[in-house]
Amino acid sequence: MNQTFDNQPVAFVTGASSGFGLLTSVALAGEGYRVLASMRNLDNRGRLEAAAKEAGVTDRIEIVQLDVTDFSAVETVIQDVIHRYGRIDLLVNNAGYAAGGFTEELAVEEWRRQFETNFFGLVAVTKAVLPSMRERRSGKIVNISSISGRIGFPSMGPYVASKFAVEGFSESLRLEMLPYGVHVVLIEPGSYKTDIWSKGLGAVTIHPNSPYAKEMKAILKYVNQVAETAPAPDEVIRQIVQVAKSPSPKLRYPVGKGVKLGIFLKNVLPWKWWERMMTKRF
Repeated sequence: MNQTFDNQPVAFVTGASSGFGLLTSVALAGEGYRVLASMRNLDNRGRLEAAAKEAGVTDRIEIVQLDVTDFSAVETVIQDVIHRYGRIDLLVNNAGYAAGGFTEELAVEEWRRQFETNFFGLVAVTKAVLPSMRERRSGKIVNISSISGRIGFPSMGPYVASKFAVEGFSESLRLEMLPYGVHVVLIEPGSYKTDIWSKGLGAVTIHPNSPYAKEMKAILKYVNQVAETAPAPDEVIRQIVQVAKSPSPKLRYPVGKGVKLGIFLKNVLPWKWWERMMTKRF
């Protein structure tokens, strides 16, 4: 094991080629972490390298190839990191994408693909770090969820379902790991300027003869509007860094304009009212 890293906390981040993953990697490196920034395709490393260089943290970030849906690779990569650095203090499960469309028109295969990445991939990476965190009785697992993990939206069934699954998993795991000094945390962002919108919903094609064409047009218009006016993700990154530094973080951190209010209203309003509000909006 390399002695120079003895006092440097080690962070492992998935989905680090863009969005929250990229920004989190750079921010954690700036806070003194040794960051293993993983991504599915190393051809996409350019943006992270440029951002790391600009922040002056190139020497603290190591870019690693990892497809979270390749479970045997997950095990190998995580074991290699633990072998080389002695530990992983912080895992940020960020890899994910948003599949959209109306349920009737989505192939079951698309649902499965969404869960492979957003849910099973996250579980696999988490499982790989648990033994060493448990033995050391220390560590943090930060799962990037979404407002969509608390509130269902029309035409986003696969994404919403995968994030609801992440929420339930994190709640259970939190209770399993607390006695071992390991904290499981959910970050629940609202809408921010990241590639998830263009990548996910940009791929939705509206078939002119679809029974849902009218609704889909309205939803895409709404989503594009939200994506254009969405703020930069700075406060989400700040929240992740704050959790990383906190000795005992909470389970849930909703972040963003209207997110806390939305969750509160959904929990207190009669469902009929909520339904009417949502259908009117979309």
